[in-house]
Amino acid sequence: MKETILIIDDDADLAKIVKLNLEREGYTTVVASSGVEGLQKAYSSQPDLVILDIMMPGMDGWTTCRRLREISAVPIVMLTARGMESDIVKGLELGADDYIVKPFGTKELLARIHALLRRAETSTTKKPPVYSDGELTVDFVKRMVTVRDTKVDLTPTEFKLLSTFVQNEGRVLPHRFLLTQVWGPEYADEVNYLKLYVRYLRQKIEEDPSNPLYILTEWGVGYRFRES
Repeated sequence: MKETILIIDDDADLAKIVKLNLEREGYTTVVASSGVEGLQKAYSSQPDLVILDIMMPGMDGWTTCRRLREISAVPIVMLTARGMESDIVKGLELGADDYIVKPFGTKELLARIHALLRRAETSTTKKPPVYSDGELTVDFVKRMVTVRDTKVDLTPTEFKLLSTFVQNEGRVLPHRFLLTQVWGPEYADEVNYLKLYVRYLRQKIEEDPSNPLYILTEWGVGYRFRES
């Protein structure tokens, strides 16, 4: 079964064109004409990817992207007429995975979508019950962590944070996403809290916590667990 793609765009004509092209490729599509409707349909349809416009009345794409990232790690492609470098950087910092400037070619859009879906499938589906790279081992069933064959004691919160990192290896995880996933939505703005626990984890799993090899900082955005 092909993946479901949510299109959030107040331009009905453009949304229709994108929808037709995606369905021609075999994708299932869901369309929303505003940020609020988009969030509602993201919750109800659980899409595999979101195409998001920025310039929308009411809740704009920036806010919609940020709120999506609070509840999901779904790949987001920003589709917009705003092509300034500062806008692109802002979109990526808010958690977008890719950014396509209007006007765009259908082949380019489809290629970007295919690439993001392949990456998401590799990083988030059919994860084995044990992660191991020869140095670090995380057993998700036994909730056991070893570093160079030495057992490491983690608190429940530390284990949940490490599990979230490992299960999304290679993906940049925004601060708010990590805080919401590990502690809950009421902690979404507690960035210093997250930084403290990342420091705890590094002290326990990194050979040199000041020069980490596993939990990498993406400045101003969040963190990324290196791909094995």
